[in-house]
Amino acid sequence: MAKAQYGILRFAKYKGPEISNIEAHNERTKETYASNPDVDLSRSKFNFHLVEPQDKYRAQAEARIKDCQCPRVCSNSVRVVETLITASPEFFEGKKREEVRAYFEHALGFLQSRIAPENFISAIVHMDEKTPHMHVSFVPITEDGRLSAKEIVGNKKKLTEWQDGFWQYMVEKYPDLERGKSASITGRTHIPPRLFKEAEHLDKQLRGMLAIMDETNAFTAKKNIEEIRKRLKKLFPKLTKFKETLSGYEKAYRELQKENASLTSKVDKLEADKADLSKQVKEKKLTDRLAAKQLEADYQNLYRRVSQYAPELLRGVPDPQKKKELSL
Repeated sequence: MAKAQYGILRFAKYKGPEISNIEAHNERTKETYASNPDVDLSRSKFNFHLVEPQDKYRAQAEARIKDCQCPRVCSNSVRVVETLITASPEFFEGKKREEVRAYFEHALGFLQSRIAPENFISAIVHMDEKTPHMHVSFVPITEDGRLSAKEIVGNKKKLTEWQDGFWQYMVEKYPDLERGKSASITGRTHIPPRLFKEAEHLDKQLRGMLAIMDETNAFTAKKNIEEIRKRLKKLFPKLTKFKETLSGYEKAYRELQKENASLTSKVDKLEADKADLSKQVKEKKLTDRLAAKQLEADYQNLYRRVSQYAPELLRGVPDPQKKKELSL
């Protein structure tokens, strides 16, 4: 049975100095990539742009923000959103380079249907890693000229809409593609894509060691144990560093969850206060209407009694009954 083939779309947000880091990775300006051993620089010549950057990412983003005269831009505002687009490795098996290019051109068309072309900084396809993928970087400016990654990328609901829209768009040309799992299910929204690549590389090394252990017998035990010891010696520092990095992101994520829970609680209280106030207003209106009716009834009763015993006192005083008839 053939493995399912998924179209993949992920977002990551960047604010300040980290923008230079993603630029160095995307544009292959570094001589080595120790944090990502999957990069084969001998094949980097096969990488290609679908959108060529006109300047440094940060400089281009700042220029675009200035041109749009975006209001309320803070030092910690998200200036660049990076979209990672790829597919399951099985999807690319047997495909020629022009077919791979066609896939990413079609995928870019999806983003271009939702993001203004002036906001794109770069779209580069990496062919020098295990699975072809595209990094698309853009400035998150709304249609009305505000800098708001939150509005464009959105919350879990909006991310699900992005995933649904991407799959529906791609499946028209590539009917074998299945919809990828939502980030709200996989829990990946709070971790940058580069960490997943690093995790995959570490996992690959661990699986390699497990395979050696499975093949170990009385004759190969000494040799295999020595091999595993060498690999563990190299791998352990990487695992420790990865765990520390991941722990930082997890801590930030937990803090965001707490903040979100607090804000949700405040919103719920505001909604309750609003409902209570609305109820009070309705009750006040009802009370006022009842009081007005009672006052009208008392006036009619008083008019009727005076008209019976001293009608001369009512000269020039309007008859409430006739007034009521006229109003009807």
